[in-house]
Amino acid sequence: MTREWSIQQLARLAGTTSRTLRHYGQVGLLPPTRTGAGGYRFYDAAALRRLQHILLLRELGLGLPCIAEVLAEDVDETEALAVHLGWLETERARIDRQIAAVASTLDARRRGEEPMAENMFDGFDHTVHREEVTERWGADVYARSDAWWRGMSADEKKEWKEGSAQLAADWSDAAVRGIRPDSEEAQELAARHVAWLQAIPGTPAADGGDLRGYVRGLADMYVADDRFAANYGGTGAEFVRDALHHHADRA
Repeated sequence: MTREWSIQQLARLAGTTSRTLRHYGQVGLLPPTRTGAGGYRFYDAAALRRLQHILLLRELGLGLPCIAEVLAEDVDETEALAVHLGWLETERARIDRQIAAVASTLDARRRGEEPMAENMFDGFDHTVHREEVTERWGADVYARSDAWWRGMSADEKKEWKEGSAQLAADWSDAAVRGIRPDSEEAQELAARHVAWLQAIPGTPAADGGDLRGYVRGLADMYVADDRFAANYGGTGAEFVRDALHHHADRA
């Protein structure tokens, strides 16, 4: 016997309301499998899968007319579920990165420190930088660095973020103390910074490309772009730029 769920049971399972399900039926998105005595609506397993599809598309921000168009397409159900699963896994990873970012910020504030304002690979949803990275260095750079970050364990990401934060803090401290960009201390920081860049797959720093041009270009961006300048105390970005330029010219 085919299992069925009443509209009330389905509403509870899906975390929605009977009114919403009736509306979906009225607009043709989710007709009941059958209507029993007294107008009671019942839904079978196929209807449940269709509702799952509808709710996921709603999560993606689609309106009901657009959802109707998607459902009208002749798409294999298994294929559609695989696509949905992939989206959900990506969304879970995005939320995990946001949690890590907020936890890192909270930890910094509890220590009385300012968290890094911007870091391309800091565990936040760095997909927001996709267009910028692709425009500057190409789609392959973004794809490889993104895969590298996603492939890290939680401990590896934590270690990377801590190292990045320490590097930024050491740059800021050196800038405040007013040391010369060409001093031994500043050049040691520059060498650490370049090694940090070389650890990111896909970039010219990691792949034997134009390291000098890449480092100089990034150093200029640290000053020109307020998001990056904030990592080094704003005006400290000029010190970082000059130290990196000196290091790159000597490499």
